[in-house]
Amino acid sequence: MSVYTVIEQAELEAFLADYNVGALASYEGISAGIENTNYFVNTEKDGQLQQFVLTVFEHHTFGELPYFLNIMAFMAEHAIPTAHPEKSLSNGYLKSLQGKPAALVERLKGDGVELPTLKQCEVMGEQMAKFHLAGQDFEDFRENDRNLDWMQTTFDLIQPLLPKDEVALISEEINTLSNYEWEVLPQGVIHADLFCDNALFDGNELSGIIDLYYACNGPLLYDLAVMVNDWCRLPDLTYDSDKVAAMLSSYQQIRELTWQEKVTWPYALRLAALRFFLSRLKDKHMPREGEMTQIKDPNVFKSVLTYHQNHAQPL
Repeated sequence: MSVYTVIEQAELEAFLADYNVGALASYEGISAGIENTNYFVNTEKDGQLQQFVLTVFEHHTFGELPYFLNIMAFMAEHAIPTAHPEKSLSNGYLKSLQGKPAALVERLKGDGVELPTLKQCEVMGEQMAKFHLAGQDFEDFRENDRNLDWMQTTFDLIQPLLPKDEVALISEEINTLSNYEWEVLPQGVIHADLFCDNALFDGNELSGIIDLYYACNGPLLYDLAVMVNDWCRLPDLTYDSDKVAAMLSSYQQIRELTWQEKVTWPYALRLAALRFFLSRLKDKHMPREGEMTQIKDPNVFKSVLTYHQNHAQPL
């Protein structure tokens, strides 16, 4: 993702010496995304090239990160296509680099998706349901730190920087969504950020789900809404009803939604849209410095939010 921590070759070589991955062959920063520092790292061991992603965490503490790394390993070991973290020789999955938490994770094959096919939407619906079912056996717990409380706090922080129409839109939406008892919906481990760029495909075959650093425990329905909001969106910011239907149908072939989830569905879509509208507004108005940064357009999710307000349909 954006490169905030610049790593020199010598310190990367010293870092890798604590792994059984061979010698550093090459590395380069990854410019996509906005949260953490990421590098592609290639090593050579016994004449074979090995590929990894090195993540330096810019916001999470050492205490928070075992949850993410453990869930990645757990899912990979339970037939969910996720990147397995690499164990160091001295300290498990997590190490320190420039005083910040860092982890080395296998680099999966395949490419990100820009405009998903109908089949890819079907595949993602099925895989998310399997992810949710597998997560029922994961014992660790982490609260969602991008919940409605976070949304209200973030809104309070950036409100003086926003135009009046956005202030009114967000204020009314938080008030509306706060009336719903999200905690009574089926809960479990959720990815919470499964956008198109967080899945890798080889054609229509899923090779991996990546970037689980927002994973937490929360309403399963919310996770599905986050994914639908991105995967089924058309370039004109409307929605492809066939893709939505395909994703929901394939999900429900694995895990049937409850009656209460079906009734709450329109508001889950709005909750998911509001979360990313607010985070993008914060990044726009209060940007962090980095060697390479990418600020994503908040107006995309402003449009998504207003679309769902005007096209509410329970399942």
